[in-house]
Amino acid sequence: MNKSIGILGCGWLGFPLAKKLIEDGYTVSGTTTSSDKLEVLENEGITAFQVNLSEKGIQGNIEGFLSHIDTLIIDVPPKLRGKHTESFVEKMKFLIAEIKKSHVSNVIFVSSTAVYGNAEGEVSEESPTRPTTESGKQLVECEAMFQNEANFKTTIIRFGGLIGPDRHPVTTLSGREHLTGGNNPINLIHLHDCIHLIQTILKHGYWGEIFNGVYPHHPQKQVYYFEEAQKRGLPAPSYQTELSDKKGKIVVSQNLTSKGHSFKTPVIY
Repeated sequence: MNKSIGILGCGWLGFPLAKKLIEDGYTVSGTTTSSDKLEVLENEGITAFQVNLSEKGIQGNIEGFLSHIDTLIIDVPPKLRGKHTESFVEKMKFLIAEIKKSHVSNVIFVSSTAVYGNAEGEVSEESPTRPTTESGKQLVECEAMFQNEANFKTTIIRFGGLIGPDRHPVTTLSGREHLTGGNNPINLIHLHDCIHLIQTILKHGYWGEIFNGVYPHHPQKQVYYFEEAQKRGLPAPSYQTELSDKKGKIVVSQNLTSKGHSFKTPVIY
C-alpha cells in the first residue's frame, strides 16, 4: 500500500480527508491557493504547498509537491460560473504534464454525476455520459485524458451533491419559488461517505476504475427539501406543478456495492 499521498486542493473535502488519512498512517502533502492557509495545513501535520492552477500554467512548487508522493488525489472543481471562467481542460493538461515527470503511480480524480446530464431512470458507472452543462462536458473530457495516460493509473469518483457540516443545498434553495424538477430524485452524499469511499479505494487498491459516490436513498426533491428546511427552521423552497412524464435520474453506486462495500452516513440528518 502506497503510504505517501498528495491532495491537490485542501478545501471542504480535501482538508478533512487529509486529517483522516494522517490518522490512518499515511504521510500527506496538500496544496492550497492561499498563503494564509499554509500554516493551517502544517499545524495538522500536512506538508503544505502553495499551488495555483490556471489555463495558462501552474504557479507554485508543483514539482516539489509531486516529488513527495506516490498517489495523487485531485479535488479541484471547475470554475465555469460567473465572470472569471477558465478552461478546466487546459488546467488539467498542464497538471498531467507535471504528473508524467514525477513518480506518481496512482491518481484519484474527483468528478461529478453532472457527466450523466439529463439521463432518465437508473444510472450506473456503465451508463453513457451525456453531459448538458459546460462543467459536465469538461469533466468528461478530463476523465478521458487521465484514463488514457499510460504513465499512471487513474480512478474516477463521480460524486453526487455534497452535504455535510455547514453545507447543504437547502440553505441556497430556501425560500426560492417556482423551481422545476420537484418530482426528480435527490442524488446526494455526505462528506463522511466521500472520505470513506476514498479510504476504501486506497485500502483495496481499486485503480483504473470508475465509482459513483451517491447515497442509496432518493426521495423526491420537493419532499426532501421541504422536510430539511423545516428541521432547520428555514422557509421551504416551492416547486412548480409538473405534468411531465420525466422522472429524473437515480445514480446508483453499483461498482462500490458490488465489491461488498456500503455507505455509512444517511443524507437525512
